[in-house]
Amino acid sequence: MSDSELAEATEKTTLFARLSPADKQRVVRILREKGHVVGSLGDGINDAPALRAADVGISVDTATDIAKESADLILLEKDLMVLGGGVIEGRKVFANIVKYIRMGASSNFGNMFSVLGASAFLPFIPMAPIQILTNNLLYDFSQVPIPTDSVDYEQVARPRPWNISEIKRFILFVGPVSSIFDYTTFFVMLWVFHCWEPSRARIFQTGWFVESLMTQTLIIHVIRTNKIPFIQSRASWLLTAMTLCIMAFGLWLPYSPLGPSLGLARLPQMYWPILMLTILAYLVLTQVIKFWLLRKHWI
Repeated sequence: MSDSELAEATEKTTLFARLSPADKQRVVRILREKGHVVGSLGDGINDAPALRAADVGISVDTATDIAKESADLILLEKDLMVLGGGVIEGRKVFANIVKYIRMGASSNFGNMFSVLGASAFLPFIPMAPIQILTNNLLYDFSQVPIPTDSVDYEQVARPRPWNISEIKRFILFVGPVSSIFDYTTFFVMLWVFHCWEPSRARIFQTGWFVESLMTQTLIIHVIRTNKIPFIQSRASWLLTAMTLCIMAFGLWLPYSPLGPSLGLARLPQMYWPILMLTILAYLVLTQVIKFWLLRKHWI
């Protein structure tokens, strides 16, 4: 068969029998040229060319030396279910990596707009450098347990190739949402709590510090799933516990002995119900935009 005939046959044929080593390699090569990701499993000398040609060559511990040298993976157990488990775990790892990238990139994209906008009209910096570093450090800690997070079945049911366009769309549509609620917080701090004066800059900075940390930490649970968070899909207990710990620590900081050294001040009592409404509105709007992107098949 010519390469074109074999390429057509590979799309329709489930089983090839009595192949020479060169034939095995040729089938693998043509499948890859057709855009497939190909794994090859073998344990003999005749399998070595196909093992080397495949995206992933798989052999067993009792195979010939040349087969093991040609393989990318060597199974220590004679059980093909090990491969199935490995594929699922790999998809979980990939899904959690995508979560982390979405969270970090969209959050930073939104914060950039907030800092630039606030710096343009405020008579003082919107957040002190030490506060920004503390905020980012706490946010990063809240994401540490992401590798332990549970993954929805839909995200491991099929291969998910890397798609930078999906990431870009997610950042462009979800990232600015955080800026909307940053600006509502600015409005509240300036017009409700009268923080225009530089002497009240600490109260303004503390208000944004707490709001930014709360929304960034909670939004992890919206971004981590394509479903409704907390109801249809729940994060791992470790990620949930870390979220609660970071939020509690962020709420405690302005009233703690560390507060003055970080430039944080005690907030007015009226701030807290406004913060709760801001967080709720942010979570709902982000969820709505996420569902809209999913219906468009853009993410």
